[in-house]
Amino acid sequence: MRNLSDVLLEAINTRQVLSLYQGLGTKNLQSFIAQFVYFYGYSYFKRLYIEKSGSKSIGMKANLILAAAAGACTAVVTQPLDTASSRMQTSAFGKSKGLWKTLTEGTLSDAFDGLGISLLLTSNPAIQYTVFDQLKQRLLKQKLKEADNGSSPVVLSAFTAFLLGAISKSAATFLTYPAIRCKVMIQAADPDDGNDDKTKRPRPKSHKTLSGVVSAIWKREGILGFFKGLDAQITKTVLSSALLLMIKEKITATTWVLILAIRRYLLLSRGRLNNV
Repeated sequence: MRNLSDVLLEAINTRQVLSLYQGLGTKNLQSFIAQFVYFYGYSYFKRLYIEKSGSKSIGMKANLILAAAAGACTAVVTQPLDTASSRMQTSAFGKSKGLWKTLTEGTLSDAFDGLGISLLLTSNPAIQYTVFDQLKQRLLKQKLKEADNGSSPVVLSAFTAFLLGAISKSAATFLTYPAIRCKVMIQAADPDDGNDDKTKRPRPKSHKTLSGVVSAIWKREGILGFFKGLDAQITKTVLSSALLLMIKEKITATTWVLILAIRRYLLLSRGRLNNV
């Protein structure tokens, strides 16, 4: 079983370091479209919920449901790009095809390989933010008890927010990684896709099913096979998510300080006007 260091060494030894970025453009395009669809999908579902329920605020459970609905819409729209990105990333070094060729080489149903698992994986952010919020609330309660001045806002430091973000994303990734592994196996390029031998007739593309992939992983690698590549996945997702949550917390803290400063300025200005 190869690990992250083996892949890096192979890329360096074969002078194919740039091949580590196979599918990067497609992945960036997918992320851009996903953020756009998710934002407008969530805003639409939120507005619809407020109109139907008549309430001015949204509870945690309703918010998670709305987020899952927006995530499901995002998964459906971006699934072809996700499939193409996975095939480009799992191709042999230097053998990755372009986006259009990757999308058009199979049928329409092939472009939506792993859609069911992608819909299941919409629970990943919900798990992450639930764990993060629970850990955050416990720390803030502890800080409030220790604080002498209750009027000043209690916020997380950048390092604490980064650490909580890393822990919450690690927990979500660990719980959902078997599904991620199966999805990648379903979407992965066939072993002979990068064959340059024109004399050999290409084999018909094998249709992979979830049950077939689960059975193959279990027979070849056992239970640990479902967590193959977990270290690389956690390294990638934890860093990005932790940085995102850290920046979010600092923006929230800065906004709170600005609101207090503006409020104090307005009170002082009103006092001066009253004195005049």
